[in-house]
Amino acid sequence: MPVRANEDVLRGAGLRVTTQRLAVLDALAEFPHATVTVVASMVQDRLGKVSIQAIYDVLEACVGAGLVRRIEPAGSPARFEIRTGDNHHHLVCRACGRTTDVDCASGSRPCLTPSNDAGYEVDEAEVLFWGRCPDCQQEDPQGTKELLA
Repeated sequence: MPVRANEDVLRGAGLRVTTQRLAVLDALAEFPHATVTVVASMVQDRLGKVSIQAIYDVLEACVGAGLVRRIEPAGSPARFEIRTGDNHHHLVCRACGRTTDVDCASGSRPCLTPSNDAGYEVDEAEVLFWGRCPDCQQEDPQGTKELLA
């Protein structure tokens, strides 16, 4: 995403434009489903010394503003992406942790309806599909490698 567009996105969400916020959005555009560690490394490569706490703060502000989505696959660190608002889901490889977007099966929010909503007003469904990615299947066709989750 071009810098100008990211500036407009931040302003549109009511957030101040800072070099750290721009760098985080750029990192997530380049590497979707990145962990905080990966984002921090990419930002530090671009800007120099930036604390991990500053990266957490930027991510939290962007998640709160709806610019970034946080996903938390079991047994894996939280991951972040800039694809938001479309209620898409994820495929997660049990062997290597690779995460891939998969569009919502029905196309509208929420794309799944619980059998009993217990009085909740449901507005989103978060689904993680677990399996092995094509690379891990090729590397270990019998599935004997230890799995993450």
